[in-house]
Amino acid sequence: MKFKELGLSEDLLQSIERAGFEEATPIQAETIPLALEGKDVIGQAQTGTGKTAAFGLPMLQKIDTSNRDLQGLVIAPTRELAIQTQEELYRLGRDKKIRVQAVYGGADIGRQIRGLKDHPHIVVGTPGRMLDHIKRRTLKLETVETLVLDEADEMLNMGFLEDIEEIISKVPVNRQTLLFSATMPDAIKRIGVKFMKEPHHVKIKTNVMTADLIDQYYIRSKEFEKFDIMTRLLDVQKPELTIVFGRTKRRVDELSRGLEARGYRAEGIHGDLSQQKRMSVLRSFKNGGLDILVATDVAARGLDISGVTHVYNYDIPQDPESYVHRIGRTGRAGKDGISVTFVTPNEMGYLHVIEELTKKRMDPMRPPTEKEAFRGALGAAFEEIETELDKEDDSLEKYEKAASKLLENHSAEELAALLLKTLAKDPSDQVPVKITPERPLPDRKKRQNRGGGNRGGRGGNDRRGGRRDNYRGKGGSGEKSRGGKFDSRDKDKKYRDNQGSKKRGNGSEKKSGFVIRNKGDK
Repeated sequence: MKFKELGLSEDLLQSIERAGFEEATPIQAETIPLALEGKDVIGQAQTGTGKTAAFGLPMLQKIDTSNRDLQGLVIAPTRELAIQTQEELYRLGRDKKIRVQAVYGGADIGRQIRGLKDHPHIVVGTPGRMLDHIKRRTLKLETVETLVLDEADEMLNMGFLEDIEEIISKVPVNRQTLLFSATMPDAIKRIGVKFMKEPHHVKIKTNVMTADLIDQYYIRSKEFEKFDIMTRLLDVQKPELTIVFGRTKRRVDELSRGLEARGYRAEGIHGDLSQQKRMSVLRSFKNGGLDILVATDVAARGLDISGVTHVYNYDIPQDPESYVHRIGRTGRAGKDGISVTFVTPNEMGYLHVIEELTKKRMDPMRPPTEKEAFRGALGAAFEEIETELDKEDDSLEKYEKAASKLLENHSAEELAALLLKTLAKDPSDQVPVKITPERPLPDRKKRQNRGGGNRGGRGGNDRRGGRRDNYRGKGGSGEKSRGGKFDSRDKDKKYRDNQGSKKRGNGSEKKSGFVIRNKGDK
């Protein structure tokens, strides 16, 4: 459906056109008309489906710019999501001259207070910092007409339920409430019953979004093998923009340092980093300064980054909803995406639960060998050289005399081989990287031993044989421990590592959409 058919005002349509949007996503097409009628709406859809515009456009249309009172309030779980939502609302409301202010922890509160004194029409923020401003009387909610709860399930997971209820109690009862969540646990339903007026439930099915545009693979490997397999895979697949998910903050630190030591342009984000550092890393990733972002689930939640081609789940998540959020970082805007999940033998039960949720069976992938990774690095080096030669750079002329002198004592083959060696490092000669083993997820043998079906009595044993040699190339916080279960919220201990630094080649012989199916090293 076109945005022009949704009943939006001309100034908003102008901003939408400038942003390059034409067709509304399913969640936008179903939510916007209801919200424009003033109805309360519960929108259920995964991250990356356009939820910000789904609640933002009706709220922006409702704003009276001649009124300097606060009229819209958006509560978000993380600083990154609050900032991105503020930026998106500003972009969509620019032609209407709507002022939007973001408030979140880890930033100068004095600057936020000055921004609030400038009478914004909309405030976007995290629960903790909002309550801080409410207690300081720098944020007054008596005039709010539209309340939005974004990523409600994540706020629940992070323990913000009491904070949210306290904030809502300060907002007028006679308001419109829009709640958006990827999943719908009972606690979220209770919020809907308690704080909303006969809400309309709009649900976009998960399997439609995850199955069609994202090719999902898994690699069965032991814990100590995963890092070397992943770096070989990076050389073979040559992803353009990648997110690697780790279960803990310590894991993210070690993975990012290890990737950097092997010459990959990688950095990590998690809840212990300063806000300035996190935003610097995200800007660098968005602007092409980094190829790989390593993140915990909480730190990456709500990130709106376009162009991600590959997602690697270094650690399989213990809950399937987190998996859906992770792979939702790729396969956006109609483009293909690839996800690869590393699974240890005793974690196969988690894999099956994820498949049940997404209604799609993951394909097994054979780990690439060192020779295959080396061929990939050579292929990338060839591409880099060809690209530079195609530029017809006149500055090469000043090197021709020196090149001729070298050719007097060395053959062209020797010089070309040296150039390739410089650009394409041999994977067998890389810096050794040790990643501290994590405690494995609790064994799901009760699930695995259910029996019946095509998988046999032990879930996962049917996957041992007949693995495909699929190497898909370019195709297209509060982190705390929970009752012994390890996930992205585990507390980290202090760890040290002594890893050197060594550059690598930039990729592989992969072409867009190409699949290698090698039985040997031909």
